[in-house]
Amino acid sequence: MAESPQPHHLQVHTQPGYNAPKGFQPPRKGPAVSTILVVLTAPPVCGTLLALAGITFVGTLVGIAVVVSVFLIFSPALVPAVLGLGLAVASFFTSGAFGVTALTSLSYFFNYLRQCLSQMPEQLDQTKKRMQEMAGQAAQKMQAGQQRT
Repeated sequence: MAESPQPHHLQVHTQPGYNAPKGFQPPRKGPAVSTILVVLTAPPVCGTLLALAGITFVGTLVGIAVVVSVFLIFSPALVPAVLGLGLAVASFFTSGAFGVTALTSLSYFFNYLRQCLSQMPEQLDQTKKRMQEMAGQAAQKMQAGQQRT
């Protein structure tokens, strides 16, 4: 009773670039979707917030001018003056909040860009090292093939 031979399985793992067809280029990795979204949305959002801050600040100045004139004209009526002054203070703080939010968003955007740009040389160095290693491996394989013949 002879045992039947077991089939052998052979798996071949190729590395891109060794026996690639002419004109073949490995897929390139582009920027992440989140990076693209940040770059596209941050400037308009920051510009809008800065515009709102400016409009609110101008409104505050107009409101203060109105409140001062109302206060001088209707000095015995303190209730309208206090209400007007309260509204002016509230709008001044709202203007400041819009400005701080816009500047914070701009700061985040520029820090994000700076971080992305600072990582680029490291990625290029890693790619160069991988290419050098692959070239060394190819040279070793060629030498091994020449020695066999």
